[in-house]
Amino acid sequence: MRKMMIRAALVALPLTMSVAAFAGTIADPVVERVAPDKLAIRWSDADPVDLLQTDRPDAAIASATLLSARDKDGVQEVQVAPGTRPYFLLRDSKSGAVTRVAERVLVMEQSSNFRDLGGYPAAGGKHVRWGRIYRSGGQAMLTPADVAQVKALGVANLVDLRSDEERLFAPTKLDGIPYNAVGYSMAAMMSGMKFDPKNMDPAKQVEAYAGTYGNMATQLKPQLRIVFARLLSKDGPLLYNCSAGQDRTGFVSAMILSALGVPRDVIYRDYVLSTPSRRPQYEVPPMSDAVAQSSPIAGMFAQMQKGGAMAKANPLVLPDGTPFLTYAFAEIDKRWGSVDAYLAQEIGLTPVDIAALRTTYLE
Repeated sequence: MRKMMIRAALVALPLTMSVAAFAGTIADPVVERVAPDKLAIRWSDADPVDLLQTDRPDAAIASATLLSARDKDGVQEVQVAPGTRPYFLLRDSKSGAVTRVAERVLVMEQSSNFRDLGGYPAAGGKHVRWGRIYRSGGQAMLTPADVAQVKALGVANLVDLRSDEERLFAPTKLDGIPYNAVGYSMAAMMSGMKFDPKNMDPAKQVEAYAGTYGNMATQLKPQLRIVFARLLSKDGPLLYNCSAGQDRTGFVSAMILSALGVPRDVIYRDYVLSTPSRRPQYEVPPMSDAVAQSSPIAGMFAQMQKGGAMAKANPLVLPDGTPFLTYAFAEIDKRWGSVDAYLAQEIGLTPVDIAALRTTYLE
């Protein structure tokens, strides 16, 4: 019955969003890094488009630099300095409508799953602002150049969703940024995983792992309250992470995007983007024997490293394509009736708070 509820709640899940480009509209804008010093900007539009560049996510078009006027082919490659992050403005020549776009996945020397939530369609026909909300995997292996690149983003607060054990053997390299965390044991969190890997086939292991998402709404309440408090403080861009940047971070991202009115199918697309965006070898430092023996969780990570389990990211979907995240939404719908009710009753978000979030983080 539970599985039927989850599947019933799941809408079609395309991995890319394709919207027909009518006159006066710009569809499917995307920025991809094709080389350390080169970006490709792609879009669809029936009309010619002016392409402009700026170094700020909130810059007005009047202050941007024109790169290409009345571009008709929907693609433009741009040389950029390595380690920099430009933003682009696309202006439809017929309607004058302007669309802002930037790289979603920021690939640094030793980063993993570092992404911007900007650009997604949200409440009131608006979009999530770029350069304001970032999600990532662990930062224990960032290089000095990576640290400088993150700090250049202006990150004002870091919320670490990881357990006590993880924060000890893989501390963040982002010193100097206000840091927020809530202590808990991953061993206690994993106690709810009711399966024996030695006695289950791989498909059942995947389903059991997916089932742990049903507990996240309760387990991550303290962290989620901090995340929303930091967003409402308007101090500046926020970054939050767990080790892989996919499960706990995926749940928190889903709650933020839900609060901003982002459609559920778009939330699922953002969620599964973790698989191609991860570089597991940079999420946790190599574990010495001494560190591996410091706690059962450290030992688990060390064993995963030795066994090659951290060599690649596994898909976040059941064999039938159902995202694990649907378990979290199903549990919220069952216990609270809706995400809105959960955020109000458990996180303390009022209608005034929701309105403030949308004013601040949508454009």
